[in-house]
Amino acid sequence: MTVVCVPDPNARELLGSLPDGVEVIVWNGEGDKPERLAETVFWVPQVEDSTNLAAKFQAMPKLEVTQLTSAGVEDILEFVPNGVTLCTARGVHGSAVAELVMTVILATLRRLPHFVEAQRQGNWEPLEADDLRDKRVLIIGAGDLGEQTARRLRSFDADPVLVAHTARDGIHATSELPSLLPEADVVVLTVPLTPDTTNLVDAEFLGRMPDGAVLVNVARGKVVDTAALLAELTTGRLRAALDVMEPEPLPAGHPLWKAPNLIITPHAAGSISQAGARAFALVNAQVRRYLAGEDLVNVVKGAY
Repeated sequence: MTVVCVPDPNARELLGSLPDGVEVIVWNGEGDKPERLAETVFWVPQVEDSTNLAAKFQAMPKLEVTQLTSAGVEDILEFVPNGVTLCTARGVHGSAVAELVMTVILATLRRLPHFVEAQRQGNWEPLEADDLRDKRVLIIGAGDLGEQTARRLRSFDADPVLVAHTARDGIHATSELPSLLPEADVVVLTVPLTPDTTNLVDAEFLGRMPDGAVLVNVARGKVVDTAALLAELTTGRLRAALDVMEPEPLPAGHPLWKAPNLIITPHAAGSISQAGARAFALVNAQVRRYLAGEDLVNVVKGAY
């Protein structure tokens, strides 16, 4: 019997049917441990689980695969025991997040916050805005999300420029950022959080962006130096849209709430009604690959 552990009853329902010989148990890491938990070989944690991870792994000594339903691994990576394969949900949430990127870019360029506030106050306030045509959009992070964002930008006649840690065909290296940033109308952050990307967007980075440029962060809050960004927003030199920020959740009274030229969404880019079904369709497929002895997809290898 192959034991698969999922975090809650809804996940069990979304997982759907599996081949004979698979037993699915439910455990969120708290309370009584279900029977056969110690026999678990395939584990699906809660979304972005970061609590008591060492103890959870210890409770499953036979574990072979940990399958995430999110793309980020920074919270769990250091706790994964040797011999356990870690897989992400790369490709599941990219379309939804890319849509939010497009939404906030367009909202910023077309000045929607201004018009919404004018409507709230009952004022007719025409204002000249801008469009995406011919805009150069620097996308830092050339994975699934970066690629999906670039594809959508091209349909608006924008010019996406992809950047990754290492250059490859059609993709620039992060070492080229000093020369790329001054030409960017929009900068979109889609990178994973690693030691190299922590505070990547600091005062020097922001200072290289041209006046009026837009920064969009759908990566992780710690990729951006919050104080440095606040300084640029307060002067009105730059604009921004943040789906992730540091700290998070953003506490009441934090200066970001009242910063000018800023759109805030509460880590909601992937929060769509179809997200669960899509994530567990991947989980189902991964379990079947595991049972068949096939290679798993989205395996985290080496330096993430």
